[in-house]
Amino acid sequence: MSLSLIIPNSPIFSPKKVPSIFCKSDGSSFSSSPRTNGSQQQPPSSPLSLSLSSPKSSLPISSTPQSPSSPLSICVPKKQLLCGTDVAPVKRKRPGRIEIPTSMAVQLGFAAETPRGEEEVQVEEEGYSVYCKRGRRGKMEDRYSAAVDLNGDPKQAFFGVYDGHGDSKAAEFVAKNLDKKVKEEVSKTGEDAIDDAIRDAYLITDMDFLKEDVGGGTCCVTAMIHKGDLFVSNAGDCRAVLSRNGVAEALTNDHHPSREDERDRIEALGGYVDCCHGVWRIQGSLAVSRAIGDKHLKQWVIAEPETKMLKIKPECEFLILASDGLWNKVTNQEAVDLVRPFCVGLDKPKPFSACKKLAELSSWRGSFDDISVMVVQLQHFFF
Repeated sequence: MSLSLIIPNSPIFSPKKVPSIFCKSDGSSFSSSPRTNGSQQQPPSSPLSLSLSSPKSSLPISSTPQSPSSPLSICVPKKQLLCGTDVAPVKRKRPGRIEIPTSMAVQLGFAAETPRGEEEVQVEEEGYSVYCKRGRRGKMEDRYSAAVDLNGDPKQAFFGVYDGHGDSKAAEFVAKNLDKKVKEEVSKTGEDAIDDAIRDAYLITDMDFLKEDVGGGTCCVTAMIHKGDLFVSNAGDCRAVLSRNGVAEALTNDHHPSREDERDRIEALGGYVDCCHGVWRIQGSLAVSRAIGDKHLKQWVIAEPETKMLKIKPECEFLILASDGLWNKVTNQEAVDLVRPFCVGLDKPKPFSACKKLAELSSWRGSFDDISVMVVQLQHFFF
């Protein structure tokens, strides 16, 4: 059975010599009608009609070139054909590997800021290691600090992880100044009131940053080791987790507006807390209730930290300080279980590898945030 498609007169189908889309590059064409005996073709039934074969039959390819004056002679170059055995596949070379620069080794012993714009930061020092990985939202806003050999004592140290939001300026400022303020305040209050000194240092650092008149803020988690005592403080949702004989113990509580005590405090000050797309926010804006900076919300977002003190004992194996880029995807016990084989029972612990594995796990689980992880080997500072 055959069908005829009537085509009106058009310049496209004029009898002039036009290359055919049914032609091969050498000028031969695909016949528009079934082949007869031998290589002879049947002429079209009409100069303005196209004979279509029945669906049950296949469309053979004629071995005899079609007349140049065929009304359907339209041709495209060989490379544009989407079918036919004579189209050579396009071969493309694999692009070269992109080398992402990493930060140079940093000689610490003072507050060290995380370089801006880095894809990752790697630090491995005696007693602690740090790994920071930039998220998928923009420039790195996380920072860290590490100050060891405080007052010439190798058993005293100060560590911090800072998760900036709105910009990295607040995190940079805190990383450079908070440990110095803590030392100053401890010298004023004495060793019997270190927790008060840390609180004052947070508040003074906050006031100093607000004088800079720049935007943004930062969450903080810090750990101070002083004569066998561990003081852990936080403001925001950065977290500190201790491994005690392999059991995870959270030493901080995240400051979220969803916390009942935080919500009551904010509402008592005239603010409001609401939930948008499953996230609780202050004034419909910030998802943490405590931080350094955030000038536009300072009436409700306070910088006062919560501090916990404990004695470092033999069962205290290591401390994990990390931004919420880790904790949003990895539980406390999962983190301890991953780090422990790298840090406990080895002649040469590998805490840096543990930091990197944690960051990779969080990223693999879908974290889009910056991820900063610090592991402190507490037995190195056991007094």
